[in-house]
Amino acid sequence: MRTATELAPLYDEAARATAVGSKSFYFATRFFPRDLAQSAHAVYWFCRTTDDLVDECSSVEQGRSELEAWAIATSRALDEWRSPNRVLAVFTDAVARHAIPHDLPFELIEGMRMDLNSTRYRTFDELRVFCYRVASVVGLMMSHVIGFQRPEDSGPGLNYAIDLGIAMQLTNILRDLGEDWQRGRVYLPAEEMAQFGYTPEMLGRGERNPAFQALMEFQIARARRFYAAAAPGIPLLNRDGRFAVQVASDVYSQILCRIEAANYDVFSRRAVVPPLEKYWITTRRMALPMARHLLRARLS
Repeated sequence: MRTATELAPLYDEAARATAVGSKSFYFATRFFPRDLAQSAHAVYWFCRTTDDLVDECSSVEQGRSELEAWAIATSRALDEWRSPNRVLAVFTDAVARHAIPHDLPFELIEGMRMDLNSTRYRTFDELRVFCYRVASVVGLMMSHVIGFQRPEDSGPGLNYAIDLGIAMQLTNILRDLGEDWQRGRVYLPAEEMAQFGYTPEMLGRGERNPAFQALMEFQIARARRFYAAAAPGIPLLNRDGRFAVQVASDVYSQILCRIEAANYDVFSRRAVVPPLEKYWITTRRMALPMARHLLRARLS
């Protein structure tokens, strides 16, 4: 394993990759202590690199070949606790420091394989497996990075992390419907599209008709149910990390509001939460405990 001095510039590179790859995730990690932020950036860099093998491949065959090579390199790095690869060097350091289970990165890789092999999903149950592998797994790794207040909270806490990952991935899917169509992928379950009378051909034309609005309302409501289901898990996390997770959940769920405010136009624009709004969400979240304290004092 590399020394702390050797790892320091690699952690800095991981932070830069996170800032470029996910502004919302990077914004949330600014509320971590430095050591947790470094580990979060290492986890993100691994996940982003894995995802890019699929998103940037020129063919399915290339993607499969590169994913297989990446899986082998990841396995070797975790077995030997070292790697010449910069991404794996910091990732294995984070895995070692936080006892991240070794099966989780391979679940992520399997999710990327699904993205290569399946461009459509028939049911939500099928889609949920994909969401677990590409998003909930990230939440599980981050839960190990942050840790829980009490050991007995880890079981239920990890289940809540799964729900939050699904909520965030469903948000991604709704935000990126138009972009994903251009890449040949439709993540909305075919059964549900048929249920609302919205066809893949309509999706390809970017039609926002009444059927699309009803379908989007249904999808957004489900994503919000997953955010609500995940909420009780955040207070179970260690104090050092729980606020950042709460901010990430608040900011990401706000994307759904942005989609609604744009009248469900996810074809000609990308729903994003501007920096000023992120700071407002954070300030409001910080003020809530103080407001509750003052209210209790006034009522007592």
